[in-house]
Amino acid sequence: MFKTRLLLRTLASNRLFIPINGGLLKFITNMSEQTKNELPANVLKRSSGDSEVIQITKRAKSEGDNTEDEKRYPKKKVILLMAYCGKGYYGMQRNPGNTQFRTIEDELVTALIRAGCIPENHGDEMKKMSFQRCARTDKGVSAAGQVVSLKLWLIEDIVEKINEHLPPQIRILGLKRVTQGFNSKNNCDARTYSYMLPTVAFSHKDYNVADKANFRVVPETLRRVNLLFARYKGTHNFHNFTSQKAPKDPSARRYITEMSCGEPFILSDNEFAVIKVRGQSFMMHQIRKMIGLVIAVIKGYAEEVVMDRSWKEEKVDVPKAPGLGLILESVHFDRYNKRFGGDGVHECLEWDSEEEAIKMFKEDHIYPTIVETECQEGSMCSWMATLPIHDFQGTATQTQSMKMEKQEAEDIANISD
Repeated sequence: MFKTRLLLRTLASNRLFIPINGGLLKFITNMSEQTKNELPANVLKRSSGDSEVIQITKRAKSEGDNTEDEKRYPKKKVILLMAYCGKGYYGMQRNPGNTQFRTIEDELVTALIRAGCIPENHGDEMKKMSFQRCARTDKGVSAAGQVVSLKLWLIEDIVEKINEHLPPQIRILGLKRVTQGFNSKNNCDARTYSYMLPTVAFSHKDYNVADKANFRVVPETLRRVNLLFARYKGTHNFHNFTSQKAPKDPSARRYITEMSCGEPFILSDNEFAVIKVRGQSFMMHQIRKMIGLVIAVIKGYAEEVVMDRSWKEEKVDVPKAPGLGLILESVHFDRYNKRFGGDGVHECLEWDSEEEAIKMFKEDHIYPTIVETECQEGSMCSWMATLPIHDFQGTATQTQSMKMEKQEAEDIANISD
């Protein structure tokens, strides 16, 4: 009995130095029930599930589970610069377990596992890797400067190895180390998008869009387009530009710093132009509706005053332009760069050295896909044909009621036939 107590006191005073090998721990775990019953109450309490011995055993087991690669390569917080062509994908964000609707993140996570950057069993639980995307792009939307943050094993030639397991229309163009608490969504100060469209979108509603290849926008029309886009600058209530916000929801107020349309250019015998917009953040479908409403005004379906009405509480019927031409150009981390970019330890989150690679990716993958799809499928012209359905004088509720009444009338007519 005296020897047992002496041994326990020795273990308690030297618990940080217990060797994790067979002998001593085996002796402790195999003590007879009779010996345990003879121990004082305070010692029994220490030998419960919260005991130091069990904690050390768990730590040792956890360390023993690490592979040689895990010990060799440190797990660090980084950001990845991504570029992708969104055609054929159901947006950026993945839905674990859903293989029917393939997303950009599905491809990325698969490549990270195959490259040996993350554990295979974390594929469906990327929150364990602190994964966060900077922007959630919709179905068919492309990106030239998407950024995701996560923890990775920093293996050798990491960017090249990840790209080996990605399809050509998805590329990792850069990698930077960031602080442990960095979150690409929360730390982002602004986002810049572009929208590439055929300029026939700015034709009058009476123009024959079948002759779109011969259409050329005149400087006067382009000036008016830019005057309308300039009206979006500043802070407005954009609840009418998404389906997710109520009129009095404070989060519907968004700040736009710039929006304009550039000079037109010819591709595949058709004239195109690129619209650029920068803001702190955007809601789902907001940019496409901002562009859709301006097109409706330019074509003569709506009066300019509808823009003022759209920022008020009444529900306005705002058309949504196709998603094909939308591109996430870049994301901005101004506050982070100001705080950490010049401290000599952390990297500035800018991609000047990757600009050429970004440009080449757009010219090789994004622009050709937009032009080819538009010329073959005519998504913009098909969408413009739906503009007469919208009632820009009434509210969206009235417009919906009119649509329902029209449908009921058609149903009755079909029954009569």
